[in-house]
Parts: sequence; C-alpha cells; structure tokens
Amino acid sequence: MSETATGAGDAQATVPERSEVDPRYRWRVEDLFPDEEAWEEAFRRAEARLPELAGLRGRAGRSAADLAEVLRLADELSLALERLVTYANLRLDEDQRDARHQEMFDRALALAHRAAEAGAFVDPEILAVEPERLESWQREEPRLEPYRQRLSVLARLRPHVRSEETEQLLAAAGELGQAPERIFHAVQHADMRFPVIRDEQGREVELSHGRYARFLESPDREVRRRAFAAMGETLARHRHTLAASLHAEVRKNVFFARARRYGSAREAALAPHQIPVEVYDNLVRTVRRHLDLLHRWVALRKRALGLDEMHLYDAYVPVAAPPSPIPYEEAIRLVEEGLRPLGERYLRDLDAALRSGWVDVYENRGKSSGAYTAAAYGTHPYVLLNYQADLNSVFTLAHEMGHAMHSFYSHARQPYPTAHYAIFVAEVASTLNESLLIQEMLARTEDRLEQRRLLDHYLQTFRGTLFRQTLFAEFEQRIHELVEAGGALQADNLSQLYRGLNLEYFGPEMVVDPEIDLEWARIPHFYMNFYVYQYATAVSAATALAQRIRQEGEAARDRYLDFLASGSSRDPLDLLAAAGVDMRSPGPIEEALAFFARLLDRFEATGL
Repeated sequence: MSETATGAGDAQATVPERSEVDPRYRWRVEDLFPDEEAWEEAFRRAEARLPELAGLRGRAGRSAADLAEVLRLADELSLALERLVTYANLRLDEDQRDARHQEMFDRALALAHRAAEAGAFVDPEILAVEPERLESWQREEPRLEPYRQRLSVLARLRPHVRSEETEQLLAAAGELGQAPERIFHAVQHADMRFPVIRDEQGREVELSHGRYARFLESPDREVRRRAFAAMGETLARHRHTLAASLHAEVRKNVFFARARRYGSAREAALAPHQIPVEVYDNLVRTVRRHLDLLHRWVALRKRALGLDEMHLYDAYVPVAAPPSPIPYEEAIRLVEEGLRPLGERYLRDLDAALRSGWVDVYENRGKSSGAYTAAAYGTHPYVLLNYQADLNSVFTLAHEMGHAMHSFYSHARQPYPTAHYAIFVAEVASTLNESLLIQEMLARTEDRLEQRRLLDHYLQTFRGTLFRQTLFAEFEQRIHELVEAGGALQADNLSQLYRGLNLEYFGPEMVVDPEIDLEWARIPHFYMNFYVYQYATAVSAATALAQRIRQEGEAARDRYLDFLASGSSRDPLDLLAAAGVDMRSPGPIEEALAFFARLLDRFEATGL
C-alpha cells in the first residue's frame, strides 16, 4: 500500500492539521456517539438521573434488595458518564486547541463530579452494615454477586471511608483536583511553541512532542544535540508554571491521603488496588542493587557508537543503521506475526481491531502527544498513536494493542462491576506484547547486523521500562515525601533532585547534560498519582509470562488469555499468580534483570 504525505505523517516538514490526515488513519469516535447532538442528548439524560441517585440515600444499608438497586443505578450512571467523558476526551485529544471540545470535556468532568457527590452516600452506608449481615445479603441476593469483589475491597478500605458529609466534600473537591493535570496539558499542547531545527538533510523542520523522540534517534549527532537543546530551552521558558502545576498535583495527592487517614500519599494511591507499599519498595531496592547493569549498558553503547563521551542525547540513537521507514501496514504485519504465540483467536480479534477504527495513527497539529488506550464499556477501545514509521512506533503499536485487547477481552467476559482491570496489571499485557514481538523477530533472523539492531532495541526497551520508570518512581516518591514533610516544590529543587537521580542511575560513563534537569517538566505520568512504578513491575511479570508462553505453549497461553478476560474479578496479585507469576516476591524483578544481563552478553557478542 502506498501512503501519501498526509498518511505518512512524519514525511512533511510541518505538522499537518487534522483535516489533512487521511480518514483511514483516524479513530471512529462515531462508534461511541454518532455525532455531538447524540452526545448532548446522552448528557441531558445522565444529568436528569442525578436526583434519582441522590433520592436513594438511606436505602443502601436497608436490605439486600435495596443495596442491589442502589448499586445498579450507580453503575448505570457510571457507565453513561464513562462514555460521555471518553468521547469528549477523545475529541479534545484530536486537537487540544479546539474550544468546543474543551468545553464538552469540562462539562463531562463536572457532571462526573456532581454524580460522585450524589452517590457519596453509598460506601458509608454499606460500611455501616455489620460485616456478617453484609455477607448474608450477598448469599441471599443473586444481583449482588457481580459486586462481591467490590464489597470485599471496600471492607478492607473501611478505615479510610469517611462520613457521608465528608465523602460529599471530598467528591466535590475532586473536580478542583483535576486542575494541575489540565494546566500541564494546556501548557504542553496549546501554549508551547517549539523552534525550528535543521534535520539530517539540512531542512528546517519544526520540533514537536511527537517528533522529539525521532530526532533523538537520528544518526546525525548534531541533530540529536540540537533537538535536545531545543526541548530544554522550550521547557526552561515554562519551568516555573510547570513546577507550580506539579507542586499543586503533589499537594492534592497529599491532601486526599490525609483526608482518608492514610500514612502517605503513596499508601493512599496503592491501597485501593490492593498493592502493599512493600511491592514499591522492593522494586526500588532491587533495581538499585543492579544499577551496575545499567552502567554496563552505557559503556557498551559508548563503545558501539565509537564515542569519546556518551551524552544523554546519545542514549536513544540505534547503534546500527535503522531499517527503511516502516509503513503502517507493514507495522501491522510485523505485530501480528510477532504475536502468533498468543493463538489464532487473539490474532483474528487483533486484526479486526486494527482495521475497524480503533486507532488514531498519525500526529496532527494540536493532537495530544505520546500514545494511550481508552476504553468505555459497551464499545470498542480507542488507541491514540503518533506513528513515525520507525521501529519504536512498531513496538508502540504492539504495546497499545496489548492494552486494547486486555480491555476488549475483559469487557466481553466480565459484567460492568468487574470489567475494568486494576492499574497494577494494566501494563502487563502491553509489555508482554513487546516481549513476544522482539523475541519472534530475533528468532527469525540470522543476520548479525539485524540481530544487533533488534538486541539494541530490546535492551533500550528494558532500560526505558525497568530502569527509567524506576527512576521516575523514585523521583515521584521523593517529591511527595518532601511535600509531606512540609517542603515546597520549585523549579530549582525539582531539577536538582532529578539531576541527582540521573547521575546515580546512569553512572560515571554518562555525561549528564544540564538540559536533563528539566525533563520532569514534560512527563505526563507524574500527574497520574504513583502510576509509573507499575511499568517496571509489569515488565518483570510480562518477561516471565512471555517466557512461559514460548516454552510451555498452549497451557501457559490459555492461562494468560484467561488473565486478560478476568478484569478486576480478583485482587491483581492473585490474578497474576493464577497466570503463573508471583509478584509478592522479588523473583520476577530478579528474573527480568538477569534476562537483561544475558541480552547484554549477546549484544556484546555481536562484535562491537
């Protein structure tokens, strides 16, 4: 298939407007709502049901039948809001400059917070019921069966659920709590103006969030340096605003943690997902014990690239000449070929998804950067990409489709109350797809140059997922601890802390350039309340599961597919244990690090 410039996305010297992108490469938001008028009608219907939910106050603790009715109505409203928010968010992320979609998103969030206020009575009323009585209700009322896991989790959170009045206040405050992240995205995608730099052909090309990663992979070191410097200069112009927004985000997390009587913001973020803080601590401790492996990676890359000094802008460039640009259709073929160990049913569903309007493929002006998957129950998931026709983009496609298929299978098998998987397992399916893809690609070639290229990419993925995300996790933990101790976050102390961690993690062979000090100002995951550590735990679990699937075949594959369809029907650690990985121990992290070490050996053996 041939692709025009408007399809290839990165073939143009300037970022295209959305209207210039071929509709074949845009997601089908009309599968959620046929048009904005339908969205408005659904909004009115949902808004009209708020008094209905509020009118059930006092009934959740009255009887089993009453509790089932309250939970049913709350879920119906939750699903309606989920679809409203998802649609508005997708439309806004198509172009952050669009005032109409910003207004729709604001209204949807405001309605969601009003619904949370209207239903704030539910959990306190449930917790007012004696545990033995609540258990008997679940035995006698079949409609409560889908809520068994939720009620079990709620019972464990009993000490942190406040009075109805306090819950209403916390729900009302939730809308204000969205402000720091929204300020961050407004600055990043609407207000930031990037300079023009010269690319490898000497053309003047506008820098963007989507193009930044591609420039850092350029074989021309001056292009890498210029892009790195331009990003640093751009962030520096906004550093005080972005520091203030991050400080507000951390203060918000600390406030809600204290309001719910948690010992720390980290504990408050992990507890609702049934993850003890020891899992987080174990990750940081284990990775820190093996920083010598990251130092060795730096030294090997320095030698492979033939550099006298290894700078941070040299950390992403492939050590072998990159392959020719990879059209999107070729990326689909590679991903499907790599995921064959997951079986024919998975491949059929995956192929249908990739050709059915799930994916928004290319960058356009105003579009949100990066990649993500969004899923509203009752419709197919949506995947945002900024495809750049390179190997990294191929793996991003595999990664995001892992998320999408996880949601697809969980939504297909699970009722709404257990359809959404916990964030702790969210990155397992995505990183397992990457692991299977790279191993299949390695297995299919005997060419030493190609092996070096693929090993370099695999090592880069491991480095970015295990070491880099652990660095992020440690940074996030430290800035929360600083605020919890009464300190304040400013551009200078954020940069100083971030620089210190980079020096420790990368070791003496890496020149830690001053531009990296401000990288914290462009990381959206710092607005996700202790999310990033799960990338590192997930790659550990995914590595072990991928090895089992490749070695054991059907039995391991079926356990894994069952995991994908399990949603939140059990605690996340129990779901992973059933799939074959015990994340309560340091074993999977040690396995991942040992695998990284073996890859380093194999990489060195390709003849650096």
